[in-house]
Amino acid sequence: MKNQEEKKTMEERLEAVERAMAISLSGAEAPSQEVLELVNDYIDGKKELSEIQKMVVAKYEKEGKIE
Repeated sequence: MKNQEEKKTMEERLEAVERAMAISLSGAEAPSQEVLELVNDYIDGKKELSEIQKMVVAKYEKEGKIE
């Protein structure tokens, strides 16, 4: 059985990303190229948000930007 995230269409994923990017950019630095590539993988349905979230958190923890 597919979860709600897996049922989203490409257009729904793009809309979600656009909203999130607008919120993010209103109070933070622009995301890295690596993060943007992960976002594109999400939009294309290649990765789920839970995967991307883990990868982004690990990246910023490694860089010391979050604890």
